[in-house]
Amino acid sequence: MSFKQRMDEARGLVKIDLVLRRAKLVNVFSGEIHETDIGVHQGNFVGIGKFEEAERVLDLAGKYVVPGLIDGHVHIESSHLCPEEFCSLLLSHGVTTAVADPHEIANVLGKQGIQYILDSVEGLPFNAFVALPSCVPATDLETSGARLGAKDLLEFVDHPKVIGLGEVMDYLGVIQAESDMVEKLKLPLPFFDGHAPGISPQDLNAYYLAGIHTEHECSTVEEARERLRRGFHVMLREGSAAKNLLDLLPAVTSQNAGQCLLVTDDRHPRDLIHEGSIDHLVRLAIKAGMDPVQVIQMATINAARAIGLSRLGAVAPGYQADFVILDDLNEFKINEVYWRGIKQSGSEGRPKFPRFSVAGLTESVHIGNWSPAKLRVLTDKESRSSNHAQVKVIGVQEHSLLTSTLLRELPVCNEHIHPDPAQGIAKLAVLERHHKTGNVGVGFVEGLGLTKGAIASTVAHDSHNLVVVGMSDEEMNLAIMTCVEMGGGLCLVDGRQVIGKLPLPIAGLMTDQGAEEVAQILSQLHEKAVSLGISKMVDPFMTLAFLSLPVIPELKLTDLGLVDVEKFRLTKVVCK
Repeated sequence: MSFKQRMDEARGLVKIDLVLRRAKLVNVFSGEIHETDIGVHQGNFVGIGKFEEAERVLDLAGKYVVPGLIDGHVHIESSHLCPEEFCSLLLSHGVTTAVADPHEIANVLGKQGIQYILDSVEGLPFNAFVALPSCVPATDLETSGARLGAKDLLEFVDHPKVIGLGEVMDYLGVIQAESDMVEKLKLPLPFFDGHAPGISPQDLNAYYLAGIHTEHECSTVEEARERLRRGFHVMLREGSAAKNLLDLLPAVTSQNAGQCLLVTDDRHPRDLIHEGSIDHLVRLAIKAGMDPVQVIQMATINAARAIGLSRLGAVAPGYQADFVILDDLNEFKINEVYWRGIKQSGSEGRPKFPRFSVAGLTESVHIGNWSPAKLRVLTDKESRSSNHAQVKVIGVQEHSLLTSTLLRELPVCNEHIHPDPAQGIAKLAVLERHHKTGNVGVGFVEGLGLTKGAIASTVAHDSHNLVVVGMSDEEMNLAIMTCVEMGGGLCLVDGRQVIGKLPLPIAGLMTDQGAEEVAQILSQLHEKAVSLGISKMVDPFMTLAFLSLPVIPELKLTDLGLVDVEKFRLTKVVCK
């Protein structure tokens, strides 16, 4: 196309593909809402104003036009859905762009997992970008399925969908200039994503200086302000497990809102279907009293600028024609979704995408030489004559990834320490499932609400070993063996019966089943979890998945044992 042709299209002198008549445009540049016509040609906006000739005219009669929503940080695998189904579901909620960090599948399958994500989203009518996982494994306090260095990641940097380095969880490696992390930060990538909960304000200077300019792990207003003061783009997160949006909104002002954006991080299909994705976050913020235009800016142009997506996030000349049509800004109910000027979702439903082959991705659960005896926790020598032992217990905090370090007295029988339903304390175990090492970490957890039975999952951040919680070794063993037989997945056990399960054969993380079917199974599992004592307000599998994440304080469990996250070392379960 000649330069003159482009000028004529923008000036409204020649016929274009599509004109949106009488649109109420939410203008994310000027911060206003104004009625205008919008021109679209060959997948891009040519401008706003008057366009007399078009192949197609859509009279919106005063309906609102909003740029396609952007999720600046998400893990597809946490939805349990394959990438194709995930992208289709997001489109139905007005999200036309997502930056996916394939950290989860890379911890299981390494480079093969990254390639699968890239191949699956190729050719979809959706802007799926990838931030290469920076920390595989996340720490040396666990056993992952792979280990990726800078040379491994370098193989992907020229891929058109690769736009950055994913969340840099090893902030100690950054600020201490450890060679492996320094090499990753030297990769020719334009965007470096942050993940540094608990880092001191002084160390934030070094973290930012390293080129890491976003953060999604803020849980308090003060944490957000410390990052905003240094130039960080703060991601306000509302996932299925971590819900920080409303807590962080007081940190957002008219002066700093341009540095804030919305992300989901981890979101289950039930929540995606019934509540939404970024559109849900927009509604929450508006309901909390924020100006709708400001919220929409955080969901569109702010995200694009933070990540470096120069032609996304706005309705303006030269920008990609991704947009959403809706009737009311406060309700923010999505009517129609367009990607590159072509309708993708509306009243007739969402698109159905063909599936990419999962050959070679479905044999990922290998626990090696297993015995239920590995679930036992012995007292120390000094306590073997006692009926109780003092132990460190992981304390679950509601709607948070943070845990507490608790000291509790637990019953002892035959020198074995047992869970205690009276105190709401269950046994927790993590089994290495990648290399048949036989590693098993065992500890205790309070706050899940479990009073009987067992729950097991091969979704266990970040190395995704097999995690199981239960009130008896027998029930825990049955849940473990069920996950192994499924080739990965979620399982509930009550007594000697498996009362519910969801197979996740793709790397033990995902399924190619439809979102609605997966959501229905998850709903049934959650209902049955309530019968085991779990609160209706707790997502048992999402909560369980983060109890093995040794980069978020205070106390976590991996296949190598109990981890004191703040001291970044293993610690004993039994106190002397």
